[in-house]
Amino acid sequence: MFDPKSDYALNKKDPDAIVYIDAAGTLTRLTLADFSSPEEFKRWKAWSDESYHQIENAGIALSKRTLSLHGLPEKATTVQSPEDTLVEALEQREREEMRRLLMEGLDNCLTSAQRRRLWLYFVDGLTVRQIAEAEGVQHPSIVECLAAAKKKLLEYLKRMV
Repeated sequence: MFDPKSDYALNKKDPDAIVYIDAAGTLTRLTLADFSSPEEFKRWKAWSDESYHQIENAGIALSKRTLSLHGLPEKATTVQSPEDTLVEALEQREREEMRRLLMEGLDNCLTSAQRRRLWLYFVDGLTVRQIAEAEGVQHPSIVECLAAAKKKLLEYLKRMV
């Protein structure tokens, strides 16, 4: 495929000139008329072809060994540090242990009514009024039950942790 910005391709495409693009982006052609003899032109043309070819191959070899990160999501290009991995693993173990303690505490230190109401309130997201209506009891009794359940559970967790 022809790359119009490639010195190598431009130079190869024009056998009657040494073609290059300068730093300002200007295309320059050196022809036989710019040299003192046809032999000198041929020598410099052969040298420029070989030089451009080596430069082109070096760029191709580099691009074959590299992966562009352009266009990849940021998450795909970030690498988690070993410290972050360790902290994450420790936090996960701590969460699992706390979950186990909470479930154990719900089962061991609360009455079935306290456990059920605490679950409805914190896990299912029901309001105190909704729980009271569903169970056919007064609002204050649900408030007292939840307060007692929280107190018991906190005391249990303090003993266990």
